[in-house]
Amino acid sequence: MSCGVTSEGARIEPAGRQIPNQSDGELAIRVRGVRKSFGEVEALAGVDLDVRPGTVLGLLGPNGAGKTTLVRVLTTLLAADAGSATVVGLDVERQADELRERIGLAGQYAAVDENLTGLENLTMVGRLYGMSRSAAKARGRELLERFDLVDAADRPAKTYSGGMRRRLDLAAALVASPPVLFLDEPTTGLDPRSRLSLWEVIERLVSEGTTVLLTTQYLEEADRLADTIAVIDHGRLIAEGTSDELKAMVGGMRLEVALEPGADAADARRALDGLGEGEPILEDGLVKVTVRERRGTIVDAVRRLSEAGVGVDDLVLRRPTLDDVFLALTGHAADQDAEAAPAGSDGIGAS
Repeated sequence: MSCGVTSEGARIEPAGRQIPNQSDGELAIRVRGVRKSFGEVEALAGVDLDVRPGTVLGLLGPNGAGKTTLVRVLTTLLAADAGSATVVGLDVERQADELRERIGLAGQYAAVDENLTGLENLTMVGRLYGMSRSAAKARGRELLERFDLVDAADRPAKTYSGGMRRRLDLAAALVASPPVLFLDEPTTGLDPRSRLSLWEVIERLVSEGTTVLLTTQYLEEADRLADTIAVIDHGRLIAEGTSDELKAMVGGMRLEVALEPGADAADARRALDGLGEGEPILEDGLVKVTVRERRGTIVDAVRRLSEAGVGVDDLVLRRPTLDDVFLALTGHAADQDAEAAPAGSDGIGAS
């Protein structure tokens, strides 16, 4: 896959990288020119996307970017206005009934029946897929064990914690053993421990050959789970590549200086001017500079600040993060909401 995409959608190949040609049959997901509008709001503005089998594609973007709209198109829940898409080689519109038997979907909110027990929820899903009652119950017990929910198997889902409900929802999406799984912001609202637990489950599924399209607003989630990351903003795919490739687009290291209380940030910025590329900036209480050369940078910065009489509490030199990438590409932070879409235009509440 390519490392970048211009605002017009033209792909930018990373230098020296060979991109193999792949036919539709070799791709788990193939999207070409997909568009979708809700009134005057263009939720998807001609998206192209490829996902190889057995990998995780992280679809990264803020609320309103179009992530959930794309997932709904790919899972046959919403018809695109233009373009085409196939999942496991099946057309999402012409072969929708057949495709639904081959995919799993866990949306932004746990879709479980709170009045049924965990086992009853999974058994019901199995029956909807056409399994016999005994086969559906056996599959349900297998998944409850896999997701560490055996002790809660006979309890109503309304007694489950948020993390337990998300695991049950993911288990329900796997009842039919789908080769492709769509996870739409699966860890939204979870505490750090529950989020980590769900990440481990997803990693295990992928190691067994499942293909995953994961939408998320959490940059660390995409960094950990995704083989490839696609950044979407205002319905357009604006960059695509591995985590390292995207970070390389920003370039350089980041020198971050925490000043002593009372120190003048303007003096610090003047002292560090010329140390790196561009002018030093003040952000989140830190003076930041992009630098190319790692060796000697901290020593030089300390000398400059000392000569300027600027007190320093701490200095750190770090690689760019996906936060830096997103800010550079979109001009705003990843957790900053885009312009609000009309109600219902991009899933339940947000995209």
